[in-house]
Amino acid sequence: MTVTDAQLSTMSEAGPGDAVGRRVSCDGERGTVRYVGKVPPTAGIWLGVEWDNPERGKHDGTHEGVQYFKCSHPTGGSFVRPRKASFGVDFLTALRQRYDMEMEQDSAEELKIANKPVELVGFETVCQKLSQLNSLEAVSLQGSEVAGAGPDNEIQQNTPNILSLDLSESLLASWDDVASITRQLIKLRELQLSYNRLHMPANPACLSHCFASLKVLVLNSTGITWSEVLVCAPMWPVLEKLCLSSNAITVLQKPVDVLQSLSLLDLSKNPLAGGDELQNIAHLPKLEKLILSNTGLSSIRFNDVGPGCKTSMFPSLKCLVVENNNISEWSFVNELEKLPNLQQLSCFNNPLMTAGKSPETVRQLIIAKVGGLQLLNKSKIQPVERRGAELDYRKMFGRVWLECGGDRDPERDRPSQAFAAEHPRFRTLIQKYGAPEEGELKQQQPFALKNQLLTITFVCPDVTEKKPIEKKLPDSMNIQKVKGLLFRLLKVPGAELRLSYTSSKMEGKEIEIDNDLKPLQFYSIEDGDRVLVRWS
Repeated sequence: MTVTDAQLSTMSEAGPGDAVGRRVSCDGERGTVRYVGKVPPTAGIWLGVEWDNPERGKHDGTHEGVQYFKCSHPTGGSFVRPRKASFGVDFLTALRQRYDMEMEQDSAEELKIANKPVELVGFETVCQKLSQLNSLEAVSLQGSEVAGAGPDNEIQQNTPNILSLDLSESLLASWDDVASITRQLIKLRELQLSYNRLHMPANPACLSHCFASLKVLVLNSTGITWSEVLVCAPMWPVLEKLCLSSNAITVLQKPVDVLQSLSLLDLSKNPLAGGDELQNIAHLPKLEKLILSNTGLSSIRFNDVGPGCKTSMFPSLKCLVVENNNISEWSFVNELEKLPNLQQLSCFNNPLMTAGKSPETVRQLIIAKVGGLQLLNKSKIQPVERRGAELDYRKMFGRVWLECGGDRDPERDRPSQAFAAEHPRFRTLIQKYGAPEEGELKQQQPFALKNQLLTITFVCPDVTEKKPIEKKLPDSMNIQKVKGLLFRLLKVPGAELRLSYTSSKMEGKEIEIDNDLKPLQFYSIEDGDRVLVRWS
């Protein structure tokens, strides 16, 4: 059908006939058309728009006492003339604009060879550009105002090999619009739709073929709720990674027969109602990574088992991210020990990390409390660090253990329930290292500088003429400074020094000191230990 100039003029003045519900862009802001018509006493047609950014609007759809449309925010709406609003373009138009691949033939040129005119056209250039489109695998059309698929099968014919597609900040209005594009991209594995506002589909299951290969879906800042996610989930039969950051999600419902393939779920920057909400997603069988940063989280509970046991919840969870929350109680960390496969924890910027203890001490306590951790706050836990943390923990709370009914005789070791709840791994550490001796417990004295000084004997085993050197050093002194001291004593550059230590409690065992930035206490070096000094 041919569109006449008069029809084009009418569309410009009033917008498309199906404008209500469409997405528009105006002066860099995006919104949804809620009304088309007159707004007396002014003449002509207006679009009533609810803006994504409520600060862009002026009212709630009411003008001079008459409500023309409704907004979710009291200042989210305004009226604009249709000619000032962009209703977007189809997928391939946006793609060609973004990648500078206009398919129009170059203007003909005339070239003379041997005084004979030769006409050149852009056929080869067009073929080359078509070939480039055909080979595209990763496409970003973020902010490019895609509003629909365009002519039937045109996307499949021109870009059949797209694996990853970013349609964030587009003008797509519904999941049906999205599906009209993705059904033509049969290889599509990753899709980003952040900053869109999408109407729910009438029958999500009927659109599953449009997302048959989709593994990764990003829906950040889309305004979607968790219940809407579950409504849409039948569309994504093999989805593995779902990002839902910044969507004002407060409550979670149990996924029933959906999202069962998820290995990663990002719920960061959503104000969850509380840690108990997590129990509703605790039985996703393949979930390995859960991101809960900036959710206001302060507690977590796995009530199906008691202290020292493993929960049936989150059976595959290996990585938990809880940064920038309100975690201030050690009970949170104690609960994490119940997770059967937790290996990585990131908990930066929580009150627990700074409340009354140094960051190094807090790190040691977390390592001692959660036995399966391999990575804490993006730093790998070395075997020597774990051993030191567990030995220190055993000594730190040994006196309390005895006072609460603990005993060095396993037959009489019956600590109170309160102690077991607060220190669920303590018995495991006793079994691993033995009960702390009285001499070890005497080290737990009130904080004073003298109590932090260690008497260390430096020995050079490869240079027999060098006599042992005894020094008192603070346990907070890092290895780099220790090497600086040894340089002054031995006149050997620190870069050439190799250190290890032995302890009377570990006869015949020599432990390497391999990180110059760590303090002596990191290696659990104690008063009276010997540090072995070697160099090339």
